[in-house]
Amino acid sequence: MSDRPYYCAHDLTRFAEMGENVPELTRKFFDWYGAVFADGALSAREKAVIGLAVAHAIQCPYCIDAYTSGALEKGADLDQLTEAVHVAAAIRGGASLVHGVQMRTVATKIGM
Repeated sequence: MSDRPYYCAHDLTRFAEMGENVPELTRKFFDWYGAVFADGALSAREKAVIGLAVAHAIQCPYCIDAYTSGALEKGADLDQLTEAVHVAAAIRGGASLVHGVQMRTVATKIGM
């Protein structure tokens, strides 16, 4: 086991290294990614706030760092970011509860 922590904030700055062995695929990803987060029907700020909520839902610390910074740079404030985190928490909580229906189905089938 390594003494290096699993999550190292500076690794986010190394993201482009993923293209060293497959530059064409990585370029395509970054081109697409840039297009997704550009202003469109949703502003880049709104997309960054959505990204932050999704980052919390999938629990990606690198994404949380990146989208917190990005959303703030694009004009979001701490209240908006906090609400986005609550939205993510509500979605995750609701998803856990609705999966309880699966539990109830199995329990009923077994005859409990």
